[in-house]
Amino acid sequence: MITDSDGLDPVRAALLRAARASADAVRERARTDADDTLQSARAAAEEVLARARDLGGSDGAAGAARVHVQALQDAWAVELAARAEVYAALRAAIRAGVRRALEEDTSARVRLAGVARDLLGPGAAVTPLPDGGVTAWVPGRRVDLSADALADRALDRLGVRAETLWRPE
Repeated sequence: MITDSDGLDPVRAALLRAARASADAVRERARTDADDTLQSARAAAEEVLARARDLGGSDGAAGAARVHVQALQDAWAVELAARAEVYAALRAAIRAGVRRALEEDTSARVRLAGVARDLLGPGAAVTPLPDGGVTAWVPGRRVDLSADALADRALDRLGVRAETLWRPE
């Protein structure tokens, strides 16, 4: 009859200890490998996240720059439209002022006719205009001394100095 305590007990116990030690070692290596893999995955995720943040920041900065440029262009368009409106109003006011001055000064038409003949010669055909100005012509040449033309020339002579009329001081 075989008893439980035969001569193999020490061998079995040693094999069991060795198996347990081997299993513990495998389990420890698996834990270490899992920890390393997890650490590596976290590092890779942080790297991807950091790159995404950088790209998002770059995209955001580029988008903000585009919005800024568009806002500047829109503001410039509004300013140019306002300047054009002010310039048109100034031109209309100057034209009205010249017409009024020519209506009030009856000798102005005579003086303008003299200027036209000085420019074109004594044979120039001078035509008075209802606004107080004159036009004159000789074959091949014409002079416009109408109120609007006189006002436009005066405003054109101002050139860029006209901008000082609407620029803040």
